[in-house]
Amino acid sequence: MTMLLELLGGGLDLARGAAHQLLTAMRLMFYYPLVMAYVWMIGAIVFYIRHERGRPDIYGPLPVLARTPSVAIVIPCHNEGDNVRDAIAFAARQNYPDFEIIAINDASRDDTLAILTDLATRTPRMRVVNLATNQGKAMGLRIAAMLSDAEIIIGIDGDSLLSPEATTWMVRHFVADASVGAVTGNPRVRNRTTLLGRIQVGEFSAIVGMIKRAQQAYGRIFTVSGVIAAFRRSALAQVDYWSTDMVTEDIDISWKLQLSGWRVRFEPNALCWVLMPESIKGLWKQRARWAQGGAEVMLRYTPQILRWQSRRLWLLWAEYWISVVWSYLLALALVAAVVHIIEPDRFGWAVDVMPRWFGVLLSMTCLLQFGISLFIDSRYEARAGGLGRYYFWIIWYPIAYWAIGVSTNLVGVARALRRKRGVPAVWGASDRGLQAT
Repeated sequence: MTMLLELLGGGLDLARGAAHQLLTAMRLMFYYPLVMAYVWMIGAIVFYIRHERGRPDIYGPLPVLARTPSVAIVIPCHNEGDNVRDAIAFAARQNYPDFEIIAINDASRDDTLAILTDLATRTPRMRVVNLATNQGKAMGLRIAAMLSDAEIIIGIDGDSLLSPEATTWMVRHFVADASVGAVTGNPRVRNRTTLLGRIQVGEFSAIVGMIKRAQQAYGRIFTVSGVIAAFRRSALAQVDYWSTDMVTEDIDISWKLQLSGWRVRFEPNALCWVLMPESIKGLWKQRARWAQGGAEVMLRYTPQILRWQSRRLWLLWAEYWISVVWSYLLALALVAAVVHIIEPDRFGWAVDVMPRWFGVLLSMTCLLQFGISLFIDSRYEARAGGLGRYYFWIIWYPIAYWAIGVSTNLVGVARALRRKRGVPAVWGASDRGLQAT
């Protein structure tokens, strides 16, 4: 009996110790967004000083290229009848001497194929590929890249408006450096009529753009942008093109290329205006897919990433998993806080969801981050009236980010663990928001 009591006492001590360690971890989790904000700000400032400060106006003279390799602008489409005319029109205006347009109709159920067929008769250097069954964006990109003999493949979405200068700005990286395998462009949000739309305008500057700049400054980029990215065709062939069974083909191809030794660059002058979800449901579905895609890539390629020759990717890999752990800890803290409110006497180890002094520090850091990023990015919004007017709206972003980011991370990782390898990733319904600019 004495031994049994000692075992029970030891078990209780272990449980208390585990609870104490968990509570400590839950308190430390608040430092993660603070530390990363300064990491991103420092990296973005370094990138700005090296690559953007003193550069001519975005709409000024284009860079002079030593040569102009052939380019194929690939536009995979699935039910894009409302948007594809504008997408093709902007793609055809590229200020570049040698390019073609390849539009992929992936079993659209609307009038996309009829529109593309009509446009092909009136648009020089355009051809249409029709897929009878829904095979997904990755397969569409893959087929187009194999059909074209262009040296550079630029992929954009069927609702994207490609800036006429974008091709030249991206191609310059391939011409200047033979080790560059991909260049990601600079997406700008078109629809800005709702609170969610305005928040995302700031997000693409303060978060997406800043992270891209910082990651390049530190050496590696987590992902190219799915709505505008250029690839060296020989690099794609080496890594066997896009994987057709990954939910996010952009994250997948980014890691495949970098694991094979190719460099990925960010080109802020390569602008592309895109439509984003403007409903909570549409935004959540989009971010859940992004989270699932990131988890799928990390789960599949972790054995390769942990090899010594891939050591330059280790920090990026570690930061991803830290963000996942942070999401689970924050979710646990929220649950603990709610239970503590309901049963304060029986549940005494809850952590304060937002420590008061730290909440002020984090808020001030967010405002500083937003201010720096909007200052850097405003030059790319000159014709849209600048970004200063969105500073007020973006202060709501941390709330949306923590709520949507945490929940989608939890769901995305769970889906990635359940999903069978080899199942094709096909198109789903998209929320394109209110399409007034």
